[in-house]
Amino acid sequence: MTTDRSKRFQIADDLINMNKWAYFILLCLATFLLLFIKKSFIESRIAAFEIMEGKGQMTVLHFITALQYLSIPIYYLWKFTIISFVLWVGCFMFGYKITYGRLWQIVLIGETLFLLPDFIKTAWFMFFETDPTFWDVKAFYPLSLMHFFDYELIEKKWHYPLKSINLFEVMYWFVLVYLIHFSAKKKLSYAYSIVFSSYVLFLFIWLGFYIIVYK
Repeated sequence: MTTDRSKRFQIADDLINMNKWAYFILLCLATFLLLFIKKSFIESRIAAFEIMEGKGQMTVLHFITALQYLSIPIYYLWKFTIISFVLWVGCFMFGYKITYGRLWQIVLIGETLFLLPDFIKTAWFMFFETDPTFWDVKAFYPLSLMHFFDYELIEKKWHYPLKSINLFEVMYWFVLVYLIHFSAKKKLSYAYSIVFSSYVLFLFIWLGFYIIVYK
């Protein structure tokens, strides 16, 4: 039992102490690759886009796509900075002494989990549902609450919240809990309290705000 626990701590320490900028670059490249595949092999085959391409009306969309590629590292930096700050406040409230830099790296490692739903989505539209509409692609998120609703029958303001609550998001909460626990080497119950009273609470407040202000 003790040996297994020590091994888990060692694995967590190895992850948390790896070169975060090298890991960040790899994450950006993986995200870039998945986005490129989605744009090249899924969206390019959507009938509406093919018609626009034939009429020479794709210039604006090509520009937007280029911005999406370029914004990947900016988006990640912004996202990791915000989430790390929220978790840092949670740690401070519960007396967990973890540096902001360490939390940033924990958030960075946890983000890797979200490559999996992107991969599943890409594979689904490449090999199974091969003739999707733009909104089929837009509304799809694997193992999310969206699957319990018909996106054509609900208001668009619910699309993002329903996609945001998914199995991978819940798994992400537990990744944060255990990495914070292993990093601080304190009671697991405190790590749960930190994550659920800071990040998870902030997430639901944000989703509620999004629903209220969406027009």
